[in-house]
Amino acid sequence: MAPEPSNPAPPAVPDPGVGEAPPGVGDKVLTLLKWVANLAIAACVGGVLFTAGKMALAHRRGDDTNVSALGWVFAACILIGSAASVVTALI
Repeated sequence: MAPEPSNPAPPAVPDPGVGEAPPGVGDKVLTLLKWVANLAIAACVGGVLFTAGKMALAHRRGDDTNVSALGWVFAACILIGSAASVVTALI
């Protein structure tokens, strides 16, 4: 009998390739993503305006302006603006 190797080679991992969208679906998905991106940008602008309005009213009343809310809105704007780059980096 032949001796078994002490360190066998690991099995080969299949390469999934870059992939492609099924026929007729790519344009519809791209249109949907464009709509979602435009709605997200509109939500960012609305969030900044809403938070700035709340801060202005709070300042006028002499209340705490809660600047952290504006920071969270800006963080969301940055994440939405860089979403494609983040996903590309993770894939």
